[in-house]
Amino acid sequence: MAEEHKHHHLFHRKKDEDQPSVQESIYSETTGYGEPGGGYAETTEVMAVSSGPEHDYKKEEKHHKHLEHVGELGAAAAGAYALYEKHESKKDPEHAHRHKIEEEVAAAAAVGAGGFAFHEKHERKDTKKEDEEEHGKKHHHIF
Repeated sequence: MAEEHKHHHLFHRKKDEDQPSVQESIYSETTGYGEPGGGYAETTEVMAVSSGPEHDYKKEEKHHKHLEHVGELGAAAAGAYALYEKHESKKDPEHAHRHKIEEEVAAAAAVGAGGFAFHEKHERKDTKKEDEEEHGKKHHHIF
């Protein structure tokens, strides 16, 4: 009974070894002399093996969208920390220089995270464009 049921793991992901690889014979040649039972014979066969299923553009697009959101959250968090440090520099004049430095570092991190989010947005758009080029764009004309 236990052999019949496969255990489903978190998110029900399939592993690559579960999917058989596709082989296709491109060229085959047999050369030789003599009788079929003896003598010299050589067989040459060239095989092409696919590397697996075709590229999953939807999965890649989803991945870039996720990273874009991570970048946005990082930018928001670093920006909030920069504002907090600016407030602390005014509130604590004894350590104002330290707070000013931390504010600048946080502002730089916010800019970097914003740039990362921008980069991932363009990667997602490029992936979507590649998918449309490969599978054909679906046009929905209203007029």
